[in-house]
Amino acid sequence: MVAVAYSGGRDSAALLHAALAAAQDHGWRVVALHINHALSTHADAWQQHCSDQCTSWAAEGHALSFATTRLNTRPQVGDSVEAWARRERYAALREMAIAQGASVVLLAHHRRDQAETFLLQAFRSAGVAGLAGMPREIERDGLVWMRPWLDLPRSSIEAYVQQHHIAYVDDDSNEDDRYARNRLRRQVWPALEQAFANVEPALACAATWAQQAQACLDELADLDLTTLADVRGLSLHGLFNLSLPRRVNALREWLRRQAGQPAPASLIERLGEELNGAGAASWPMPGASLYRRRGRLVCVPESAASSPKTNARESALQLHRAGIYRLPGWGGALRVTRVKEGGVPLAWLAHLELRERLGGERFQAGLGRPPRSLKKQFQAASLASWERSGPLVFSGGQLVFVPGLGLDARVIGLPGQAQAMLSWEPLLKR
Repeated sequence: MVAVAYSGGRDSAALLHAALAAAQDHGWRVVALHINHALSTHADAWQQHCSDQCTSWAAEGHALSFATTRLNTRPQVGDSVEAWARRERYAALREMAIAQGASVVLLAHHRRDQAETFLLQAFRSAGVAGLAGMPREIERDGLVWMRPWLDLPRSSIEAYVQQHHIAYVDDDSNEDDRYARNRLRRQVWPALEQAFANVEPALACAATWAQQAQACLDELADLDLTTLADVRGLSLHGLFNLSLPRRVNALREWLRRQAGQPAPASLIERLGEELNGAGAASWPMPGASLYRRRGRLVCVPESAASSPKTNARESALQLHRAGIYRLPGWGGALRVTRVKEGGVPLAWLAHLELRERLGGERFQAGLGRPPRSLKKQFQAASLASWERSGPLVFSGGQLVFVPGLGLDARVIGLPGQAQAMLSWEPLLKR
């Protein structure tokens, strides 16, 4: 099953039409996912248009279904409407895609969108990650997100729509210059095209270079954090043995992993000035606090201390690929990362049980070491109570993973097996 994000606009309508043509050749089923943002007076009419169009195409023999959801949240005071809509839209798309059994979501962004994103990020003084724009393909939250038309010029999509007489809707908000992207499109872009004939491919190419540079920085951060970071936090001694640029890169990536979003530049700068000291210290960040503790930087989410039980706790989980799997009932998320060695075989993760600590559980901390009670293992690791939050993960009755301790040595895979590493990340309050 392949999902297509279908707003009803020109680009997404063209992508859905093209996906249906490809689906006939490959035997795929397609589901069109529509998000009703409930911001425009025309939102319900757009939803009806999309539903009718999908019904019409299905009647022509296409293996197409239609799913929609209406957003029931609203931007908070001071929030960017564009950022709110993007965040809520992707969350809703993910939920619908999983509910429909889709593993791939197609997005209709094209080369002009990429060029515009590069410029907007530059105007916001973004770093390499921001300038990298949108990836062609990324695996996230258990789904593969693809932008198959990211190298296509806007003119090609317009020609495709005219050739196939595809009906689409016009979003009136595209004329509203309160939004930065609209101002760029309406006031700046025409002048750029007149002055520089190749502006669209040139800026899109620059975004590609930024993506490659960011990939190198990510790989470097992975290498550094492999030795600097563990369940106890980030080693400050190791961090300050790095050169300044490499140190900042590692710290930024570690904070991103803890918070699930990029850390403010002001926080990175402050930590660079204050971290290299002695004794206890703390720094606030959105939804959490950072502590210097025993030579390590530790992130403690606000939810970790109280561990509210307002949601029913999930008791089972199926993992088939890398990604971040949110478990709201447990107040956190399980991160699955593919590794070549030292991980648990993927086959162990197909059917997992999530349990609370009841007492009597035994954990083997390393190969050749005897299994010991969790209480003794926690004491030996000097883990605070908030470092032990999260579910115990079992597979077939065998303890696989313990937050704060890691994988049980008895489940480590053999060379050649497809393996993954697990880590627990408490959710930050937003």
